Amino acid sequence: MKFGLIIIGDEILSGKRQDKHLPKVVELLAARGLVLSWARYVGDERALITEALTHAFGTGDIVFSCGGIGATPDDHTRQCAAAALGVPLVLHPQARDLIVERMREVAAEKGVDFEPDRADNLHRLNMGVFPAGASILANPFNKIPGFSVGDVHFVPGFPVMAWPMIEALLDQRYAHLQGGPRAVEHSVIVYGAMEASLTPLMEAVEARFAGAKVFSLPSVDHPQHGRHIELGVKGQAEVVALAFAALRQGLIDFGSELGPEVVR
Repeated sequence: MKFGLIIIGDEILSGKRQDKHLPKVVELLAARGLVLSWARYVGDERALITEALTHAFGTGDIVFSCGGIGATPDDHTRQCAAAALGVPLVLHPQARDLIVERMREVAAEKGVDFEPDRADNLHRLNMGVFPAGASILANPFNKIPGFSVGDVHFVPGFPVMAWPMIEALLDQRYAHLQGGPRAVEHSVIVYGAMEASLTPLMEAVEARFAGAKVFSLPSVDHPQHGRHIELGVKGQAEVVALAFAALRQGLIDFGSELGPEVVR
């Protein structure tokens, strides 16, 4: 199964906040021998969020959606998930109980009486209104849950909440995906070559070695290597070893000037 990531919020696209979810999710997956296949940023616009979630539900991928599940006017993720699925929004009974429990705790911490029928407390229950059929995701930070529909999982935008929730999913629901062969990369620095001239070689290596993915990372102002191309192969270790050997020999036959090799 592939992993995808959706990051929702105008504050990311406007630059008010720097996204931390993408590098962290890549790190969490890599630590478990897994990789992120795609990521998408979406602002707080219902049509765009609905479109992104419709795609996510249709892929069959494991998708983490970060942000927009609160109950303020700029939080649209819950509503858009329901629209993408074509189902109504309903107050999830377990989510309601958890939210009420959290409100009681906050009232006790402040030394005031808990008033469940007060307008602001009733409004907070909207955080437990999810698409019909959703299951809840435990939030160890403050008990306000996220939710899942199939393999698409919705967590808050706050890293302190989102990251433990994603880790729990990886280590519990998707533990069976861990421990497989780890993907590796083997590349070489190529000086004085143009990508277009090397493309036939790259295509030939991919066609010859099933499961190998050839990549090209050009640079024009590297502090050590100057203008160059990092050309390599990624995939499972066995096929990478064979494919890289063929790629390197092809570069030598082509007359390319080769620099250091990199193994990741």
